[in-house]
Amino acid sequence: LAICFMHSYTYAEHEIAVGKIAHEIGFKGQISLSSQVMPMVKMVSRAHTACAAAYLTPKITSYLEGFLAGFDDGLRSNRVPLTFIQSDGGLSPYQKFGGHHAILSGPAGGVVGYAKTTPSLPVIGFDMGGTSTDVSRYAGRYEHVLETVTAGISIQAPQLDIQTVAAGGGSRLFFQNGMLVVGPESAGAHPGPVCYRKAGGMLAVTDANAVLGRLLPQEFPKIFGESENEPLNVEASKEALEALRLEHASNYTLEELAYGYLKVANEAMCRPIRNLTQMKGFDITTHTLACFGGAGPQHACSMAQALGMSRVYIHKYGGVLSAYGLSMADAVSDIQ
Repeated sequence: LAICFMHSYTYAEHEIAVGKIAHEIGFKGQISLSSQVMPMVKMVSRAHTACAAAYLTPKITSYLEGFLAGFDDGLRSNRVPLTFIQSDGGLSPYQKFGGHHAILSGPAGGVVGYAKTTPSLPVIGFDMGGTSTDVSRYAGRYEHVLETVTAGISIQAPQLDIQTVAAGGGSRLFFQNGMLVVGPESAGAHPGPVCYRKAGGMLAVTDANAVLGRLLPQEFPKIFGESENEPLNVEASKEALEALRLEHASNYTLEELAYGYLKVANEAMCRPIRNLTQMKGFDITTHTLACFGGAGPQHACSMAQALGMSRVYIHKYGGVLSAYGLSMADAVSDIQ
């Protein structure tokens, strides 16, 4: 239940009274008051934020209860501090951690990670995972926005300025209207790309990288296939892409087709980086490209070349940099 009154940002008593009535008549679910979630002007955005909090907070609460159940009472009694990272890149006590604070909490850890480990500034963070890519900029201080639109919902909450594009290692490959198309649909982890050896596997960016020799099966653990005990199957990727080539793009060689799909994916990921730099008056060529995430380094040099950047930085913990950044984040307290 989300409750929002027009002027509750300055006079919250009416919302509080309605919340008490809901409790008294037996409502057992989450009750989010806009005056408590985000007491800002702009009623519509405040109402959207309260709705997001009402929808997401029970999921967070359920996770926290399961997490806390695995420990003794030290966590609940605050003898041992338990904090979670928020979308603004700061740590918050678990008692104050709500759903509207968690929307970009994962990518926010990556921003803190590359901001604290990249040796030269300014820097563009390039976090490419399985289904999407998150990009951001750091030039000595974190860049925040106070209102964003996520999945069509306006959220009023401090967030790091992170732009997301639906292109990742699992983004599917299509041939539509004579054009190479990448995503936004994703093969996911199950069944995943064709090279994962699972029934129903779909051609994805990872397969294109495998065809071009950018993925070395011998360097990966044998965790693929239905029994999760087999290596990557590069030959399956080649066969699936060859079938697509023969049906739709016989004027390409197999390698040209794979490279073409990677160029389409790279261009999709370049756009938000240009929005963060050139569209704001910054010279993109002076930036370092900090690549992390499971798929980031595979595209690092191509991305830098397309953007005119001369420096690429890949941290030794690049595959888990968001988690590493979480360990270096500072505690924050919002005062309004």
